[in-house]
Parts: sequence; C-alpha cells; structure tokens
Amino acid sequence: MQDNLPQDKKIILFDGVCNLCNGTVQFIIKHDKKDIFRFVALQSELGIEICNYIGVDRTKIDSIILYHPGVAYYYKSSAVLEIVEDLGGIYSLTGIFKIFPEKFRNYIYDYVAKNRYKWYGKKESCMIPTPELKAKFI
Repeated sequence: MQDNLPQDKKIILFDGVCNLCNGTVQFIIKHDKKDIFRFVALQSELGIEICNYIGVDRTKIDSIILYHPGVAYYYKSSAVLEIVEDLGGIYSLTGIFKIFPEKFRNYIYDYVAKNRYKWYGKKESCMIPTPELKAKFI
C-alpha cells in the first residue's frame, strides 16, 4: 500500500460526507501554496486501507487524520495544528494552541466533531472534485 502513495506529500483523510470537513478541505486546497497535501475520504477504499495500515479503527474515531507516509500520523486537534502549521503564513500562529494539553484540545475538537452534522449538515455522498482539483485527491 505504501508504494502507491506519494511519499513527498502529506495525506489528509477526511469525512467525505461532512459539509464542515468538505469546506475545510476546500480551504486547505486554496491555501496550500507549497502543494504539500493530498486528500482521501475516510469512506473510500483507499481511506479504509490507510486506516487499517496505520492501525486506526475508523469506527472508533470521529476525526480528521493527517498521514505523512513513512513518518507519522496525527488525528483530532494535533492533525489540525500540524496542517495549519504547514500552510504557513498567518495560519502558523495557531501553533500557540499547542501550549494547551492535547486532552483539552481534543475535548473541544470532539465537541465540534460530535455536532458537525447538526450544525453544518451532511451530504448523501462524497464530493466529486472538479477536473482542476482532481490531482489533489488520491
């Protein structure tokens, strides 16, 4: 599985039917000036395969996952902070939130994750990227 993943990119696994998650993916794509990230829906065959490979039980995790092949993976608030740090510029200032214990950050993350469908809605299926964005998805 590792062989068919780009080794020079970080992979963001996201909930493909969540409106908040899809909006976040669009935001990251727009601000990913260094072309660092690729995206995979958690519900996709590859998303399931990656989760199995890194040992994450998708049924017990309600989170975005940042996977850097061969290096590390992060989830919940740690994934968010790593992603915004990589975006650079003003977004890297959010690294200040690392001063808070991960347990506290994840409590807030979990609260938003638990309510995301109620607050932002849900799609019937995963988004289909436009032809221009297709290269960002694996």
